[in-house]
Amino acid sequence: MSGFVEQVTLTGDRWVTLEPLTREHLPEIEAAAADGELGALWFTAAPKAGAAADWVEARLGVQHPDTGLTFVVRGRDGALVGSSSYLNVDGPNRRLEIGNTWYGAAARRTGVNSETKLLMLGHAFDELGCVAVEFRTHFFNSTSRAGIERLGAKLDGVLRSQQILPDGSRRDTVVYSILDIEWPAVRNNLRYRLSRHS
Repeated sequence: MSGFVEQVTLTGDRWVTLEPLTREHLPEIEAAAADGELGALWFTAAPKAGAAADWVEARLGVQHPDTGLTFVVRGRDGALVGSSSYLNVDGPNRRLEIGNTWYGAAARRTGVNSETKLLMLGHAFDELGCVAVEFRTHFFNSTSRAGIERLGAKLDGVLRSQQILPDGSRRDTVVYSILDIEWPAVRNNLRYRLSRHS
């Protein structure tokens, strides 16, 4: 099966290895999801402790070379610490979104997210030839918004009432992007940030 986002393993210099999600990862995802009760945040799509199987099936249901790819993130000790995905793939227009990112508490405030994004952005721009990579998050997810802005992504706008959530509330989606011409500066910034992590 060929398409825009073929399954690939991405290995960083220091912090992470990214592997395509499979059902075999479920026990490790259950454990990582329980680290910090990430699924308790109402505005995220992170797996909830005890219900990670539903999350795995949902991610695998949209995992196809023409639509998306979900990675599990392994820390430098080999433990599964989170996940991030290529979403809303638009191969003909050489665009995709990076999102559905979550990490257990032990991985936060380390170099894990910076190296994960360095690998995913590098693959998108340098190997897939993307002209733009998007990031989308809930308006109320201030931590995610700050993280996206620290990457160097620029605000495109807010899609008001873009999604109706399972609890009936409406999600205002904040959209950011990085363009291919911005990638060299963003890459330099990510490498600089990683050099400052011990």
